Amino acid sequence: MVKRSRIYAFILIVILFASLAGFTTDTILKNQKLGLDLQGGFEVLYEVHPVNEGDKITEATLSHTKDALDRRINALGVSEPRIDIEEGNRIRVQLAGVEDQDEAREMLSTTAVLTFRDADDNKLLDGTDLVEGGAEQSFHPETGKPIVTLKLKDASKFAEATQKVLQNDNPVMVIWLDFDEEVDSYKEEALKENPKFISAAGVKSVINSEDVMIEGNFTVDEAQTLASLLNAGALPVKLEEIYSNSVGAQFGVDALQNTVYAGMIGLILVFIFLIAFYRLPGLVAVVTLGIYIYTLLAVYDGLNAVLTLPGIAALLLGVAMSVDANIITFERIKEELKVGRSLPAAFKEGSKTSFITIFDANITTLLTAVVLFIYGTSAVKGFATMLIVSILLSFGISVYLARLLLGLLVSSNKFNDKPRLFGVKPEDIMDIKEGLDTDDLKTKFDKIDFVKHKNKFFIASAGMVIAGIIMISVFRLNLSIDFTSGTRIDLMSDESLTTEQVKADLEEHGVETDDIVLSGENHDRATARYKGTLTKDQVNEMKDYFSEKYGTEPGISVVTPTVGKDLVRNAIISVILASVGIILYVTLRFEMKMALGAIIALLHDAFFVVAFFSIFRLEVDLNFIAAVLTIIGYSVNDTIVTFDRIRELMRKRKRIREYRELEEIVNKSIRQVLNRSINTSLTTLFPVICLLLFGADAIWNFSFAMFIGLIAGVYSTLYIAAQLWLVWKGKELKKKGVIITYKEKKKYTGDAVV
Repeated sequence: MVKRSRIYAFILIVILFASLAGFTTDTILKNQKLGLDLQGGFEVLYEVHPVNEGDKITEATLSHTKDALDRRINALGVSEPRIDIEEGNRIRVQLAGVEDQDEAREMLSTTAVLTFRDADDNKLLDGTDLVEGGAEQSFHPETGKPIVTLKLKDASKFAEATQKVLQNDNPVMVIWLDFDEEVDSYKEEALKENPKFISAAGVKSVINSEDVMIEGNFTVDEAQTLASLLNAGALPVKLEEIYSNSVGAQFGVDALQNTVYAGMIGLILVFIFLIAFYRLPGLVAVVTLGIYIYTLLAVYDGLNAVLTLPGIAALLLGVAMSVDANIITFERIKEELKVGRSLPAAFKEGSKTSFITIFDANITTLLTAVVLFIYGTSAVKGFATMLIVSILLSFGISVYLARLLLGLLVSSNKFNDKPRLFGVKPEDIMDIKEGLDTDDLKTKFDKIDFVKHKNKFFIASAGMVIAGIIMISVFRLNLSIDFTSGTRIDLMSDESLTTEQVKADLEEHGVETDDIVLSGENHDRATARYKGTLTKDQVNEMKDYFSEKYGTEPGISVVTPTVGKDLVRNAIISVILASVGIILYVTLRFEMKMALGAIIALLHDAFFVVAFFSIFRLEVDLNFIAAVLTIIGYSVNDTIVTFDRIRELMRKRKRIREYRELEEIVNKSIRQVLNRSINTSLTTLFPVICLLLFGADAIWNFSFAMFIGLIAGVYSTLYIAAQLWLVWKGKELKKKGVIITYKEKKKYTGDAVV
């Protein structure tokens, strides 16, 4: 009996989500906060140093400095600035969409100056007269209103200042941060609704005290902010610019358009593939993918996170993870249908057996994403954030929502006699009475013996690794300025450029380099790399010059040797921690032999990509590191699926007495999951290839590394990870004589335990 209500429920859920998306998508997209690489802007990393030798930079010092920078940024009118305190006494400032980058650099890099002045703008005191960190928010002892208290180094000096104020017709002491002698005026600012000065307190008598109280119509928050600003202005610190990156607005617009275009094409190809290959379940997967993308953007908006180019790449990778979860489930359901189970029974069993596989595969990728988030910086951290959110959402939506929707269609009984709608041909279905298991099913890969030639593949892989080591030793890596320090200048012109022209223009600004690469359909873009670092004044001059001559503001990145060394260290730590985390997890969930096999396979994949980049002199930048760590997670994902099937077949055997049985288990496991591996790799390659062909230049290396890594990942799963496990397990069998694959239950019967 057909239960139409289940079909109606499915349609209703889809309509509800479609309606919700239709009404809110436009708002969510408009609210997305774009990074520098998608709208242009300016980023700078400062190292905070004390002005006076011997002074220490504390957490409070950094916090107060951050407040001072925030006040300056507000004066620029920049919306949604990001100011982050990082380890090593560093502060990173990101100003996406800032219109005047020269003004931003100048305003941020000037040391904060706090001054106390009278109504005629005569200087009375400055920040050095205050005790560092001595400003606090408090409450008036009589009225109970919020106030700010100050602690002075010399009471007599403040008494002298208040005496001068009392001689003025307007007896006020005006507190300024970054007063400009040529521009600022108390009399003019006092007429404005939001004056530039911090406070203008009235003075009634001479104050001869080290403790000063500032009264006003403050709220608690306003008083706290004032105290923070006073502390910031009084800080004896200097800011050393150790990294800067400016992206022209047009570069950002082009990058966003190209990447979104590439992503749309990639998604459409994935949708077509799913429906063509998996029919009805594929349609459900397409629906849940649409819901996943909508939910991901909504959550990202809710987190107030910044979307970057690598973040978009992480979104597409999340789509691949989501598709992978669906494919694992669909393949399991197809297997259950082929052994003769009814559709409801096949759905129930397939969903149950695929859950743990999906869980293990997602956890290992999540581990690498967390490591990236902890040790990544700037755009890499944005990539990691998007990847973490993507994995968590894709797991929930692809496992639970997809099964809910598919379960409604299955339980309607409408499709019980339509196996073709689930990708199964009627002639491939066995009779359930024969008692066949899914292990007995034939596959299109049954003629391939994956174990027979394992030694040849071991030798081939070892040869490639040795060749890679030699190549890296000879050619080294083509490290970007992210790791070596230096300056990168990206130019865009309305007309075609030549190398000689760009070189001559750079030499006018004291930049001599032969490392100039032209790109674009009409050679209207150029990228120059310079080993030296430029000062902020040189950067400002070059931006003005090229903006006027070429019609587009250039992008200029400057990295000091300090930052380059830190990035190398963090990259090495990231790989080590990700590997250790994966070893521990796989050991706990499976066994040590599988963990070691997975680690060797993923290191093989990562090294293969590194060697490939070295041989072909492709640039290794921050995004490349993100790609390698993602490959590590994705490689383990694929390997885990194979190991999960090996574990399942081992348990069914209960006892292994001959090496031939181990070979049969490995061969059968690979054959049974190979279809899933190919389909998952294809659905991941679709968006990656589209990013390569149509995406922004800034993530081309990331996309290419992913492309090479995905291919290497399939190879290592088939011929390294599983084969190594076979070799080690074979040695265990030879030593023990028999391998028991389940825990025998012991029971007490009289005098003996049997």
